[in-house]
Amino acid sequence: MKDQEIVTAFRTSSYSQGGQQECVEVAHTTTGGRAVRDSKNPDGGTQHYTATGWSAFIAGVKSGDFEN
Repeated sequence: MKDQEIVTAFRTSSYSQGGQQECVEVAHTTTGGRAVRDSKNPDGGTQHYTATGWSAFIAGVKSGDFEN
């Protein structure tokens, strides 16, 4: 699908540095959304998020919505 075309290189989260075992990589898509994959298994599949969905996720992370 054209709207899921990846237009940047995948980047690993800065939180993945220093021995973290569970890492994800994120890249931009043509529509401003994001593509996410497992850094340990980059050929294992990619999830795609719309720009609106990604913005809502980031806002939730920043506000602590996902903390235990």
